[in-house]
Amino acid sequence: MNDQPLETRCDHCKQTRPLFLYEPEHNIHALGYTCEWCLRRQQPLLCSRCWSKEREREENAPVSAEELAATEGLYWIVATNERLIKQAEADKATCDGIARATRQSEGGAR
Repeated sequence: MNDQPLETRCDHCKQTRPLFLYEPEHNIHALGYTCEWCLRRQQPLLCSRCWSKEREREENAPVSAEELAATEGLYWIVATNERLIKQAEADKATCDGIARATRQSEGGAR
């Protein structure tokens, strides 16, 4: 397997360099929100310098009220899922403890 980046012309600066596929670092589009980066038909291949500039531009882009609401909704979903997973793990531990105590009381301790 070749871990070396592709070396060709950068989509931004047009210089021949090792390139990396630029992909947005968010999942807002999963909630139906579209942004400049998600609307691209094809993500650009960028050299490390242009990739860093694009990342900085994405990070510093102004946040619209729609994007903020979508982001807050996403955080709420993640927090709820984490809470439900912890509760399921606690419930499983409780059930395992009850099963273990039942086996011991019946004389079949393991």
